[in-house]
Amino acid sequence: MMKTTPTYAIDDAQWSILIQNAAYYFDDLTLKRGFQYYKQGRVLQFSMINPPEMEAVVEGREEYAVEINLESFSLNRCDCPVHGPCKHMAAVLLNFADWQNRSVPALVNAKAAPAVLMETSTLRNNHSPQSKLQEAALHIPSMKVREWHEWFERCIAPLSQQVRNPQFVEAALALILKIKPPLSPVKEQLFRLHAQLFLLEMLIKPARNQSHSFGHFIGYYTHLAVSELQQAIEHSFDSTLPLDEEPEQWHRVTDTLAYLRQEMLTETRDPFHFSTYYYLLWSHWIIPNMQDTSLYSEELDQLQQLEEKLGSSLSRYSWLLAQSWIHFQLSEDQEALTLLKSAAERPDFHPEALMRFLAPLSEAGEWSRLMTWLVQISNLLSHRRFYKLDEYSLYWEKAVQELPEAQPLMWTSLVAMLPASRDIYDEKLLAYGKWQEWMDYQLSAGREPANFRVTKLQPLEKNAPEILLPFYHQAVERYVLEKNRGSYKAAVKLLKRLQKLYKKMKQEERWESFLSAFTVRHSRLRALQEELRKGKLIP
Repeated sequence: MMKTTPTYAIDDAQWSILIQNAAYYFDDLTLKRGFQYYKQGRVLQFSMINPPEMEAVVEGREEYAVEINLESFSLNRCDCPVHGPCKHMAAVLLNFADWQNRSVPALVNAKAAPAVLMETSTLRNNHSPQSKLQEAALHIPSMKVREWHEWFERCIAPLSQQVRNPQFVEAALALILKIKPPLSPVKEQLFRLHAQLFLLEMLIKPARNQSHSFGHFIGYYTHLAVSELQQAIEHSFDSTLPLDEEPEQWHRVTDTLAYLRQEMLTETRDPFHFSTYYYLLWSHWIIPNMQDTSLYSEELDQLQQLEEKLGSSLSRYSWLLAQSWIHFQLSEDQEALTLLKSAAERPDFHPEALMRFLAPLSEAGEWSRLMTWLVQISNLLSHRRFYKLDEYSLYWEKAVQELPEAQPLMWTSLVAMLPASRDIYDEKLLAYGKWQEWMDYQLSAGREPANFRVTKLQPLEKNAPEILLPFYHQAVERYVLEKNRGSYKAAVKLLKRLQKLYKKMKQEERWESFLSAFTVRHSRLRALQEELRKGKLIP
């Protein structure tokens, strides 16, 4: 394609935004494949139709029409089979960059660009503040956690006007990590964790100068940034914190605990971001490094003091749950359960929080205690109809495997939790071969064969076919009573399955007798008779 003189030119700010958008919407492989198409001259009929909109034809397996809107990448389109950003779109963008006399490699390597862009567009123009910031960074190894957060705020000040999206987080972390001095392993882990926590707080908390709020709401791209940051923070706790090599850093761990405690107890109703990290800090970094249990008692004291200090801003649900969890760690189960029941009565109760009490018992092999907790919290889950009980069920499996005598308690608990436990109760009855109980439950619930896939009923057809007979027979009669072609077809399908069951049970005579009586009884239903013939059940 002939290169022409641009009639529409973008400035440096627009070029920076283009690179950021390319980094966000395209993965690195797609950009690289787009570069190959661009180099091979596959971009045809390129034109600016209504700046900043452009269109082109890209030669692939066939010719694909591409439409690009530089100001709204979500509107970009390509008629290739790929749904979303594709190599054809990338090729058109690279062609546009060349047309604008911009750096094509910079766009191809957009994934690595945010930190470079920030360094060139911001820091280079702020020599004096940058110098002061670097000077302050030299004191990071001796700073307290609170001072780290103050330094973070100063460090990312040049980004204050940027949209809070994943690129913002990436650029902010790049700035922070670029300036910090080398740190010891434990300090490095804690420093990175706090940098991520600081950015999370910035993303989810309302602006300081906001005079009023109409509820907790964040935009779509901010939500994406929050989700990615959450995953990164949770992943941080997967690495062991080697405090045995740096015991002097214990105070920073307790400072981190204090920070998360404060944030947890002042979180809005939903979602609970910081409470998750509070428990991860305890379970992954504090408990494995604890020398005695005195820290638990100290934590209970801190929680009690914060009730009075925070007043109406206290998240009482988080406060009750945290105390319950600490008493649980001290094996003070009665106190823990009393507090847990109080927390469960609150409207902001999250059932998945209960699993925090079951996991440690399973991991430690405390099966009797696990069984007791499973029974106790069944009452707290019984009214949570929209909460999936798969994890709860899994812990019962482990308990029963180690303590077979616990099986009656499992059934009692699951029955008491109906209808919330319907799916789990159903699955376990089949898994344990309780065929009659399973059928009684289906009949009492008013369910019929059409509610199940054939594979779900196969274990009964194989192991207890006689139990399915009334289930199928009753459904056939209900279908016939509906007196329409569709219901007749459904009845015939079930009759054919009944025929197989009778054959499996070696009761062909009984089947022939039933079918003969059934045909005579409904002989006036011409449509049904036709469907019976189509199904080759009668001549």
